[in-house]
Amino acid sequence: MSTELEEISLKYQFEQLVQSHDVLMIRNFLDDQNISDVVDLIYEFPEHEAEIISGMSINRAAKVFKILDVSVQKTIVHELSNYKTAELLNELPADDRTDFLEELPKGVIRDLIKLLNPEERKITLSLLGYPEDSIGRLMTPDYIYVYSYNTIEEVINIIRKVGKNSETIDVIYVINKNGELIDDLRIRDIILASPQQRIDELMDERVIALNVNTDQEHASAIFKMNNRVALPVTDNNNILMGIVTIDDMFWVANEEFSEDIQKIGGTEALDEPYLDISLFKLVKKRVSWLIILFLSEMLTATAMSHYADEIQAAVVLSIFVPLIMSSGGNSGSQASTLIIQALAVGDVTLNDWWRVMRREILSGLMLGGILGMIGFVRIFVWHQLMAHGLIENLYGTHWLMIAVSIGLSLIGVVLWGTLAGSMLPIIIKKLKGDPAVSSAPFVATLVDVTGLVIYFTIASVFLKDLLHH
Repeated sequence: MSTELEEISLKYQFEQLVQSHDVLMIRNFLDDQNISDVVDLIYEFPEHEAEIISGMSINRAAKVFKILDVSVQKTIVHELSNYKTAELLNELPADDRTDFLEELPKGVIRDLIKLLNPEERKITLSLLGYPEDSIGRLMTPDYIYVYSYNTIEEVINIIRKVGKNSETIDVIYVINKNGELIDDLRIRDIILASPQQRIDELMDERVIALNVNTDQEHASAIFKMNNRVALPVTDNNNILMGIVTIDDMFWVANEEFSEDIQKIGGTEALDEPYLDISLFKLVKKRVSWLIILFLSEMLTATAMSHYADEIQAAVVLSIFVPLIMSSGGNSGSQASTLIIQALAVGDVTLNDWWRVMRREILSGLMLGGILGMIGFVRIFVWHQLMAHGLIENLYGTHWLMIAVSIGLSLIGVVLWGTLAGSMLPIIIKKLKGDPAVSSAPFVATLVDVTGLVIYFTIASVFLKDLLHH
């Protein structure tokens, strides 16, 4: 309750200040608030968003700007004067500035880059030159480096001198005269060492570094495995180019999660927030997958037509087609979702394919056996009700063979569904693709077609007397 009252009070105070048009009081008020509270004000008063950013001290304005939604950032930059835009972009950390510029049309990027001072322009153009999903796009050149011959006292002085403008001072990087990365040291080790000790006395040269061309998703996994707050980024010659921090990895993880969820749902990844993307783009992102899945489902009709004679001879077979198709598709979707998630978090690697297959074979047999037994019992119970005249007789004298066919078909279809759903993501990843494209709709479509083949093949074996009657 107190938090809600504080929010209401904050909004009321801001409204009063805006009406007063007192620029100095507005700045003092905004500079006294938490960054998150200022962000809330921007979302609450979109008509004043540019006024809020321009009314703050530039350092705090940059901190607020970099955590806003891209759509809001675009609107603010469009409304700010060139002078204020230049001031804001120059103040932004290089990696955050690059992230923002990547979301803009090329013509707009060119105009905004002209507003940067020469040093920041050089850094930004360098970052924009790396592949789109590479770690080079995320790295910042704001870090602290020292040489192996520096003493602890010298390092402390360096930290005091340049630390304020660095992305983080938790880790200090050691390079040689050629700029090659030798080691990284935690600030804790430096603080606890004696002033006269040299850096090379603390080094163990067990440094973990990322290459500028490393994929961002792979880099996120390296962060997780090594429990780091920052990692150095080097080029192919081991020259230290910059660093990537854990907050960048949180952003990558969130982006990858959103992208994978959209692909699992059977659509292309959206490049903008759902409510900001145009209707035409939204349809365009979704229609391609729908067309592919529709054409694939047409194979189901082809398979049905192939077994038209069997269906005509035993119409009762068609009753169970939805049951068979949904059971196979559901088991395949379950398996694919589990394996995609396991691959994403590193629980499963490509080398584990045989272990995955073995587990899914056993799982498929057990799950299929359970559903098959339920299907068998269902037909048995219905037959007993028919025998007592309680319901219409659908299965006739061949009810037992129909029950066996359904039971075995469910085992086969569910087994095939789990195998297809678990192996497709691994195969796609092996082929350097995104496992998320083996989405639930795609797996379900594949299993629908093959499930019909399994069903009618088993039915033709056990009901051959009925089918050739």
